[in-house]
Amino acid sequence: MKVLIIGGDGYCGWATALHLSSKGYEVAILDSYVRRLWDLQLGVSTLTPIAQLEQRVDRWKGLSGKDIPVFVCDITQYEALISSLRRFPPDAIVHFGEQRSAPYSMISRDHAVMTQVNNVVGTLNILYALKEEFPDCHLVKLGTMGEYGTPNIDIEEGYITIEHNGRKDTLPYPKQPGSMYHLSKVHDSHNIHFACRVWGLRATDLNQGVVYGVLTDETGMDEVLINRLDYDGVFGTALNRFCIQAAVGHPLTVYGKGGQTRGFLDIRDTVRCVELAIAHPAEPGQFRVLNQFTEQFSVEQLALLVQKAAAAMGLKVEVNYLENPRVELEEHYFNAKNTKLLDLGLQPHYLSDSLLDSLLNFALKYKDRVDVKQILPRVKWKG
Repeated sequence: MKVLIIGGDGYCGWATALHLSSKGYEVAILDSYVRRLWDLQLGVSTLTPIAQLEQRVDRWKGLSGKDIPVFVCDITQYEALISSLRRFPPDAIVHFGEQRSAPYSMISRDHAVMTQVNNVVGTLNILYALKEEFPDCHLVKLGTMGEYGTPNIDIEEGYITIEHNGRKDTLPYPKQPGSMYHLSKVHDSHNIHFACRVWGLRATDLNQGVVYGVLTDETGMDEVLINRLDYDGVFGTALNRFCIQAAVGHPLTVYGKGGQTRGFLDIRDTVRCVELAIAHPAEPGQFRVLNQFTEQFSVEQLALLVQKAAAAMGLKVEVNYLENPRVELEEHYFNAKNTKLLDLGLQPHYLSDSLLDSLLNFALKYKDRVDVKQILPRVKWKG
């Protein structure tokens, strides 16, 4: 099967590209390198010294014997996109090619507009390309659990059955996004749902939780294959940031009361979930939604787990409760369903002491690359 990874130079995309290639899929990467540009513009860098994409795929071929062609393309430019697809006609597209940071989308009007254009227009272009020339291609799109918000009822997987005035229907689950980034993902979901209903396309929306970790079987094979690991206040995510903060002796940055509860998963499960979605495609006309996470934690729970793991390694780590730069509930009900990927065969890697030890040791290895000025949050939702 031919699989095109859009955004294959990024955190989830690179790990997924190597994983699918190792499993025998014919993989190509399409990327605009804009993620690296944003790092330069913000003055931040990944903890890990990631190689250029061309070096990465060359080293992968040397180690595995497998080619991963690279297409340099901005998916908001339709002619460039369709030209790339014609050169590599995909059986499946895995779409990671979006601006994925909530804080980045809230920096300014320009950043909000850029996020919405990049994400919504890019996805629309993919949908039209599939409609016009690749109608049998299965779109596997990375969504986010953040589309749902924090409702005071259980979160279902994409759809909810309701009764109203004596009638019953199954409808898309209500969305309460918390940033301009999350809003763009909601718009994507509506557009993809429309394309499946009206044009008969097939798509799987992976509503992913917060990803942690850095190593997969493939990215750990060689230093040149190593994945990025963000720790800054714009692109870094909770558990990764906490481990890196602990490694450099910085107090852990818990926002507000720390009761914000979310779904989390190991990056090794991210790549496996994508593989399962491809191996078991949606039907023509089906907009399938899978909640992609394995466990639920509050931010405070994660901080205390890291503090405990760090103490066992001889590191003294404090937990600081900062003024919350976001507008969100800090104490709330959260119970999300995540059975569909388990039914497809996912065998989760749960968060354990050994995983935390591994992440902390990894952070210690590269701690000299940390710019502590980038750790604290610098984007406020209300300006």
